[in-house]
Amino acid sequence: MKLSEYVEYDAIGLASLVSAGEVTPLELTRLAREAHDEVNPRVNAVIEFYEDAETVAGADAGPFSGVPFLRKDIGAAEAGRLEEQGSRLFKGHRSNADSYFFRRARDAGLRTLGRTTTPEFGISGFSESILNGITGNPWDLGRTAGGSSAGAAAAVAAGIAPIAHGSDGGGSLRTPAAWCGLVGLNPSRGRISGGPNNQDGKFGLSRQFVLCRTVRDMAAALDVFSGPHPGDPFVIIQPNRPYLEELAQPTDTLRVGVARTKWGEVETEPDVLQAVEATAALLEGMGHIVEDIEPPYEPAEYSSILLGLSDLGASSLETAARAMGRTISADTLEPVNLKLYERGRNLPLSHPGHLQEAIRRMRFRVGEAVHAFDILVTPTMPTVALPHGGIYCATNPTLSAEEYMEADAALYQYVGVFNVTGQPSVSLPLAQSTSGLPIGVQIVGRSGDEVTLVRIARDLEEAQPWSKRRPTVQAGAADSHL
Repeated sequence: MKLSEYVEYDAIGLASLVSAGEVTPLELTRLAREAHDEVNPRVNAVIEFYEDAETVAGADAGPFSGVPFLRKDIGAAEAGRLEEQGSRLFKGHRSNADSYFFRRARDAGLRTLGRTTTPEFGISGFSESILNGITGNPWDLGRTAGGSSAGAAAAVAAGIAPIAHGSDGGGSLRTPAAWCGLVGLNPSRGRISGGPNNQDGKFGLSRQFVLCRTVRDMAAALDVFSGPHPGDPFVIIQPNRPYLEELAQPTDTLRVGVARTKWGEVETEPDVLQAVEATAALLEGMGHIVEDIEPPYEPAEYSSILLGLSDLGASSLETAARAMGRTISADTLEPVNLKLYERGRNLPLSHPGHLQEAIRRMRFRVGEAVHAFDILVTPTMPTVALPHGGIYCATNPTLSAEEYMEADAALYQYVGVFNVTGQPSVSLPLAQSTSGLPIGVQIVGRSGDEVTLVRIARDLEEAQPWSKRRPTVQAGAADSHL
């Protein structure tokens, strides 16, 4: 298999070739390494391609048998591997326990070959950190790949691996999916266990999953990673059949709420709004009932929750630094994160209770506003991928902690709200701007109803296919003409 052929397959397609004996897992690992060596110097998506990549464990059978996989450098961990969280404070830190997520990855046949970039502590939606530098968007290297699953998205878009681990605490899967032309699902709260060390991260706002290129890979990944483990604090209803089988099931007539107005301070670009309008028209043509929906929350509600969660993390950060024999300073933390840490150092004992109540109020308010709809259609992001730098980066020394969180809430206005509510939401690469940049459209389901999202995502992929679109930087481009 040539590299130009490797990049044409999704993860299920590669696994099928392995099962048929047409290619071996070792060959796929070497192709991933070849892809990495060709494009990673340009995109800076993978910060470590494992030296022992050719011998990493993975089941010989399973839906993803032999498929190359990558780990985001924060979130689900691999025992003994580096996990530096994009921060100088954690440089050289190794995890001491395997996450349930990566146990399931190995059982499904995935070969985890390396780790990908993330902004420090995953706090920023922009793809840069002092520790690891800038990750470029394969569609335009001068623009951000999004965040915080920055390297994962850039690596998949550029063809290093067909699927990669990511996590989403406020849009961190969906934002890079939208800006890099990928499928990015943030599952329902409770769908994917965060165990054994982080079962309900950030009051349930943060979840682990993957970035990929096709709906069938998304469905297969749900089958692999879904399900509770003993000790999980929050367990939701399990599906009646495998999600892959849902791809063959009809979609019921749905009541669809469409967001045609902005939900935050940043204006929605005309190309993005046109993509939402086109998706709404497509769904209406399929027989669904389409209605407009007004903004279901106030931006100040969300930015206050972001600040509260950051405040709550100050003591745990101090504990981690002390355990490593390190100090927190401008030499170990980026400017915004240092300000957030200093703000949260002296919390009143009542703070967690107040934060929990703020989350409850917002969840209730949004829940009432969207209850009448089976799905929502919104922009994933109000803009196409933005140039690197600026007010959305935690490396920016000019912003206060409050200013940074207000800017974050303004730009990520359509995504973070559904981390608070716990609803599943997927960004689909349904359109492109007039300049050729990807535009993601977000489909939001009822809590626990990934089944409907799988079916409607399949319908939209069939009606508006995106598989032939390719970024400027992609592995194998040279040998595709040989």
